[in-house]
Amino acid sequence: MTLMGDDLEGQVIRPPAEAESILLQVTLGCSHNKCDFCPAYKGKRFAIKSPARIRAALEHAARYLSDVRRLFLCDGDALILPQERLEALLGDIRERLPQVTRIAAYANAKALSRKTGAELARLRALGLSTLYLGLESGDDTTLADMHKWGDVDEHLRQAAKAKAAGMKLSVTVLLGLGGKGRAREHAQATGRALSRMDPEQAAALALMIVPGTPLFARLERGEFVPQDDQGLLQELYWLLEATDLSGGLFFSNHASNPLRLKLRLPRDKDAGLALVQAALDGQAPLVPHAYRRL
Repeated sequence: MTLMGDDLEGQVIRPPAEAESILLQVTLGCSHNKCDFCPAYKGKRFAIKSPARIRAALEHAARYLSDVRRLFLCDGDALILPQERLEALLGDIRERLPQVTRIAAYANAKALSRKTGAELARLRALGLSTLYLGLESGDDTTLADMHKWGDVDEHLRQAAKAKAAGMKLSVTVLLGLGGKGRAREHAQATGRALSRMDPEQAAALALMIVPGTPLFARLERGEFVPQDDQGLLQELYWLLEATDLSGGLFFSNHASNPLRLKLRLPRDKDAGLALVQAALDGQAPLVPHAYRRL
Protein backbone atom coordinates (compact mmCIF):
# COMPACT_ATOMS: atom_id res chain seq x y z
CA MET A 1 0.00 0.00 0.00
CA THR A 2 1.60 3.29 -1.06
CA LEU A 3 0.55 6.85 -1.68
CA MET A 4 0.40 7.30 -5.43
CA GLY A 5 0.74 10.19 -7.84
CA ASP A 6 2.91 13.11 -6.77
CA ASP A 7 2.99 12.08 -3.10
CA LEU A 8 6.18 10.01 -3.42
CA GLU A 9 9.09 11.82 -5.03
CA GLY A 10 12.05 9.93 -6.49
CA GLN A 11 13.26 6.55 -5.29
CA VAL A 12 11.66 5.55 -2.01
CA ILE A 13 13.21 2.87 0.21
CA ARG A 14 11.25 1.09 2.91
CA PRO A 15 11.97 -1.94 5.12
CA PRO A 16 10.50 -5.28 3.97
CA ALA A 17 8.26 -5.34 7.06
CA GLU A 18 6.58 -2.12 5.86
CA ALA A 19 5.35 -3.61 2.56
CA GLU A 20 1.71 -3.19 3.60
CA SER A 21 2.13 0.22 5.23
CA ILE A 22 1.08 3.66 4.09
CA LEU A 23 4.27 5.38 2.93
CA LEU A 24 4.15 9.01 4.02
CA GLN A 25 7.10 10.93 2.61
CA VAL A 26 8.03 13.83 4.89
CA THR A 27 11.68 14.30 3.90
CA LEU A 28 13.63 13.74 0.71
CA GLY A 29 16.85 11.76 0.90
CA CYS A 30 19.27 11.64 3.82
CA SER A 31 20.85 14.57 5.66
CA HIS A 32 24.21 12.72 5.86
CA ASN A 33 24.27 10.89 2.51
CA LYS A 34 28.06 10.30 2.61
CA CYS A 35 28.26 6.56 3.32
CA ASP A 36 30.47 5.00 0.63
CA PHE A 37 28.34 1.86 0.30
CA CYS A 38 24.85 3.41 0.17
CA PRO A 39 23.23 4.04 -3.22
CA ALA A 40 19.79 4.93 -1.88
CA TYR A 41 19.82 8.73 -2.10
CA LYS A 42 22.92 9.65 -4.10
CA GLY A 43 20.82 11.42 -6.72
CA LYS A 44 18.44 13.12 -4.30
CA ARG A 45 19.23 16.35 -2.49
CA PHE A 46 18.07 16.36 1.12
CA ALA A 47 15.01 18.49 1.85
CA ILE A 48 12.05 18.62 4.22
CA LYS A 49 8.68 18.59 2.50
CA SER A 50 6.34 21.49 3.11
CA PRO A 51 3.49 21.09 5.62
CA ALA A 52 1.03 21.70 2.79
CA ARG A 53 2.35 18.77 0.74
CA ILE A 54 2.34 16.48 3.76
CA ARG A 55 -1.24 17.48 4.64
CA ALA A 56 -2.32 16.76 1.06
CA ALA A 57 -0.72 13.31 1.26
CA LEU A 58 -2.51 12.65 4.54
CA GLU A 59 -5.83 13.65 3.00
CA HIS A 60 -5.13 11.29 0.10
CA ALA A 61 -4.44 8.46 2.55
CA ALA A 62 -7.56 9.26 4.57
CA ARG A 63 -9.65 9.08 1.40
CA TYR A 64 -8.17 5.98 -0.24
CA LEU A 65 -6.32 4.01 2.46
CA SER A 66 -8.67 4.29 5.41
CA ASP A 67 -8.41 0.57 6.18
CA VAL A 68 -4.58 0.43 6.43
CA ARG A 69 -3.42 0.25 10.03
CA ARG A 70 0.33 0.82 9.64
CA LEU A 71 2.24 3.87 8.44
CA PHE A 72 5.92 4.41 7.61
CA LEU A 73 7.56 7.83 7.53
CA CYS A 74 9.92 8.30 4.55
CA ASP A 75 12.60 9.01 3.36
CA GLY A 76 15.70 7.80 5.12
CA ASP A 77 15.86 10.61 7.63
CA ALA A 78 12.36 11.50 8.81
CA LEU A 79 13.44 11.78 12.44
CA ILE A 80 15.67 14.75 11.56
CA LEU A 81 12.53 16.94 11.44
CA PRO A 82 12.40 19.56 14.21
CA GLN A 83 10.58 18.29 17.28
CA GLU A 84 7.63 20.68 16.93
CA ARG A 85 7.10 19.59 13.32
CA LEU A 86 7.24 15.92 14.27
CA GLU A 87 4.81 16.31 17.14
CA ALA A 88 2.39 18.22 14.93
CA LEU A 89 2.74 15.60 12.20
CA LEU A 90 1.98 12.73 14.57
CA GLY A 91 -1.03 14.65 15.84
CA ASP A 92 -2.26 15.12 12.27
CA ILE A 93 -1.84 11.40 11.58
CA ARG A 94 -3.88 10.56 14.67
CA GLU A 95 -6.61 13.00 13.62
CA ARG A 96 -6.83 12.11 9.92
CA LEU A 97 -5.97 8.40 10.12
CA PRO A 98 -7.43 7.21 13.42
CA GLN A 99 -7.28 3.58 12.27
CA VAL A 100 -3.44 3.63 12.20
CA THR A 101 -2.12 1.68 15.17
CA ARG A 102 1.60 1.60 14.34
CA ILE A 103 3.91 4.33 13.03
CA ALA A 104 7.53 3.56 12.14
CA ALA A 105 10.50 5.41 10.64
CA TYR A 106 14.14 5.04 9.76
CA ALA A 107 16.42 6.58 12.39
CA ASN A 108 20.13 7.22 12.24
CA ALA A 109 22.45 8.13 15.09
CA LYS A 110 22.77 11.70 13.79
CA ALA A 111 19.02 12.34 13.97
CA LEU A 112 18.67 10.60 17.34
CA SER A 113 21.53 12.67 18.77
CA ARG A 114 19.45 15.81 18.17
CA LYS A 115 16.56 14.53 20.29
CA THR A 116 16.50 14.40 24.07
CA GLY A 117 15.17 11.35 25.86
CA ALA A 118 12.11 13.35 26.88
CA GLU A 119 11.47 14.39 23.25
CA LEU A 120 11.67 10.78 22.08
CA ALA A 121 9.29 9.73 24.85
CA ARG A 122 6.88 12.41 23.65
CA LEU A 123 7.07 11.06 20.08
CA ARG A 124 6.44 7.57 21.43
CA ALA A 125 3.37 8.79 23.32
CA LEU A 126 2.08 10.33 20.10
CA GLY A 127 2.32 7.03 18.24
CA LEU A 128 5.85 6.64 16.83
CA SER A 129 6.64 3.15 18.12
CA THR A 130 9.29 1.53 15.90
CA LEU A 131 12.65 2.79 14.63
CA TYR A 132 14.82 1.14 11.99
CA LEU A 133 18.44 1.92 12.85
CA GLY A 134 21.32 1.21 10.48
CA LEU A 135 24.33 0.25 12.59
CA GLU A 136 26.02 -1.50 9.62
CA SER A 137 29.13 -2.42 11.66
CA GLY A 138 30.24 -2.62 15.27
CA ASP A 139 33.82 -1.96 14.18
CA ASP A 140 34.95 1.67 14.35
CA THR A 141 37.61 1.16 11.69
CA THR A 142 35.01 -0.12 9.24
CA LEU A 143 32.55 2.69 10.04
CA ALA A 144 35.23 5.35 9.52
CA ASP A 145 36.40 3.70 6.30
CA MET A 146 32.84 3.87 4.96
CA HIS A 147 32.34 7.49 6.12
CA LYS A 148 29.34 6.63 8.24
CA TRP A 149 28.24 9.28 10.75
CA GLY A 150 29.14 8.44 14.35
CA ASP A 151 31.28 5.77 15.95
CA VAL A 152 30.06 2.60 17.66
CA ASP A 153 29.75 4.22 21.09
CA GLU A 154 27.60 6.96 19.57
CA HIS A 155 25.27 4.39 18.04
CA LEU A 156 25.06 2.52 21.34
CA ARG A 157 24.20 5.72 23.22
CA GLN A 158 21.48 6.70 20.79
CA ALA A 159 19.98 3.22 20.66
CA ALA A 160 19.85 3.09 24.47
CA LYS A 161 18.15 6.48 24.55
CA ALA A 162 15.50 5.36 22.07
CA LYS A 163 14.83 2.15 23.99
CA ALA A 164 14.57 4.06 27.28
CA ALA A 165 11.91 6.22 25.60
CA GLY A 166 9.87 3.09 24.86
CA MET A 167 10.79 2.70 21.18
CA LYS A 168 11.17 -0.71 19.56
CA LEU A 169 14.40 -1.06 17.59
CA SER A 170 15.09 -2.95 14.39
CA VAL A 171 18.85 -2.78 13.72
CA THR A 172 20.47 -3.48 10.36
CA VAL A 173 24.06 -4.68 9.84
CA LEU A 174 25.97 -5.47 6.66
CA LEU A 175 27.90 -8.67 6.08
CA GLY A 176 30.98 -8.01 3.97
CA LEU A 177 31.29 -4.32 4.82
CA GLY A 178 34.86 -4.74 6.04
CA GLY A 179 35.88 -6.54 2.86
CA LYS A 180 38.15 -9.57 3.02
CA GLY A 181 40.80 -7.69 4.94
CA ARG A 182 38.73 -6.91 8.02
CA ALA A 183 36.10 -9.63 7.94
CA ARG A 184 36.59 -11.20 11.36
CA GLU A 185 37.03 -7.92 13.23
CA HIS A 186 33.94 -6.47 11.56
CA ALA A 187 31.70 -9.50 12.13
CA GLN A 188 32.65 -10.20 15.73
CA ALA A 189 32.54 -6.54 16.78
CA THR A 190 29.15 -6.20 15.12
CA GLY A 191 27.80 -9.14 17.10
CA ARG A 192 29.09 -7.60 20.33
CA ALA A 193 27.49 -4.26 19.48
CA LEU A 194 24.15 -5.92 18.71
CA SER A 195 24.34 -7.71 22.04
CA ARG A 196 24.81 -4.41 23.86
CA MET A 197 21.97 -2.76 21.94
CA ASP A 198 19.69 -5.78 22.53
CA PRO A 199 17.12 -4.73 19.89
CA GLU A 200 13.76 -6.38 19.35
CA GLN A 201 14.98 -7.30 15.88
CA ALA A 202 18.36 -7.50 14.13
CA ALA A 203 18.77 -8.02 10.39
CA ALA A 204 22.00 -9.01 8.65
CA LEU A 205 22.10 -8.07 4.97
CA ALA A 206 24.89 -8.91 2.53
CA LEU A 207 26.76 -5.95 1.08
CA MET A 208 25.78 -5.19 -2.50
CA ILE A 209 28.23 -2.86 -4.26
CA VAL A 210 26.21 -0.67 -6.60
CA PRO A 211 27.58 1.30 -9.58
CA GLY A 212 27.66 5.03 -8.88
CA THR A 213 28.65 4.69 -5.24
CA PRO A 214 32.09 5.64 -3.90
CA LEU A 215 32.58 2.02 -2.86
CA PHE A 216 32.07 0.85 -6.45
CA ALA A 217 34.78 3.28 -7.58
CA ARG A 218 37.09 1.89 -4.89
CA LEU A 219 36.29 -1.63 -6.08
CA GLU A 220 37.23 -0.75 -9.65
CA ARG A 221 40.53 0.76 -8.45
CA GLY A 222 41.32 -2.41 -6.52
CA GLU A 223 41.11 -0.61 -3.17
CA PHE A 224 38.32 -2.80 -1.79
CA VAL A 225 38.26 -6.60 -1.99
CA PRO A 226 34.70 -7.92 -1.55
CA GLN A 227 33.68 -11.15 0.14
CA ASP A 228 32.66 -14.23 -1.81
CA ASP A 229 29.85 -16.51 -0.62
CA GLN A 230 32.15 -18.52 1.62
CA GLY A 231 33.41 -15.36 3.23
CA LEU A 232 29.87 -14.04 3.77
CA LEU A 233 28.88 -17.32 5.41
CA GLN A 234 31.91 -17.23 7.68
CA GLU A 235 31.04 -13.66 8.69
CA LEU A 236 27.46 -14.72 9.38
CA TYR A 237 28.77 -17.49 11.65
CA TRP A 238 31.10 -15.12 13.55
CA LEU A 239 28.34 -12.50 13.81
CA LEU A 240 25.71 -14.90 15.12
CA GLU A 241 28.21 -16.52 17.48
CA ALA A 242 28.93 -13.12 19.07
CA THR A 243 25.29 -11.99 19.22
CA ASP A 244 23.30 -12.50 22.40
CA LEU A 245 19.82 -11.00 22.48
CA SER A 246 17.53 -11.27 25.47
CA GLY A 247 14.55 -12.22 23.33
CA GLY A 248 14.84 -10.64 19.89
CA LEU A 249 14.53 -11.85 16.31
CA PHE A 250 17.63 -12.34 14.18
CA PHE A 251 17.18 -12.35 10.41
CA SER A 252 19.39 -12.97 7.40
CA ASN A 253 16.44 -13.34 5.04
CA HIS A 254 17.00 -10.26 2.87
CA ALA A 255 17.16 -10.78 -0.90
CA SER A 256 20.92 -10.16 -0.78
CA ASN A 257 21.76 -13.07 1.54
CA PRO A 258 23.23 -16.39 0.36
CA LEU A 259 21.69 -18.19 3.35
CA ARG A 260 18.39 -17.10 4.84
CA LEU A 261 17.73 -17.42 8.55
CA LYS A 262 14.90 -16.40 10.81
CA LEU A 263 15.79 -17.06 14.43
CA ARG A 264 14.45 -16.21 17.86
CA LEU A 265 17.41 -15.60 20.16
CA PRO A 266 18.57 -17.06 22.43
CA ARG A 267 16.30 -20.05 21.77
CA ASP A 268 17.38 -20.75 18.17
CA LYS A 269 21.04 -19.69 18.31
CA ASP A 270 22.60 -23.16 18.36
CA ALA A 271 20.34 -24.35 15.54
CA GLY A 272 21.22 -21.27 13.51
CA LEU A 273 24.95 -21.77 14.01
CA ALA A 274 24.59 -25.42 12.99
CA LEU A 275 22.81 -24.42 9.78
CA VAL A 276 25.47 -21.85 8.89
CA GLN A 277 28.19 -24.41 9.56
CA ALA A 278 26.41 -26.89 7.31
CA ALA A 279 26.38 -24.26 4.56
CA LEU A 280 30.09 -23.61 5.11
CA ASP A 281 30.69 -27.34 4.76
CA GLY A 282 28.68 -27.49 1.52
CA GLN A 283 25.90 -29.49 3.10
CA ALA A 284 23.13 -26.85 2.93
CA PRO A 285 21.96 -25.17 -0.29
CA LEU A 286 22.56 -21.47 -0.88
CA VAL A 287 20.19 -19.05 -2.55
CA PRO A 288 21.15 -18.91 -6.27
CA HIS A 289 22.74 -15.62 -7.35
CA ALA A 290 19.89 -15.02 -9.79
CA TYR A 291 17.54 -14.66 -6.80
CA ARG A 292 19.75 -12.22 -4.90
CA ARG A 293 18.95 -9.15 -6.95
CA LEU A 294 16.98 -6.19 -5.65
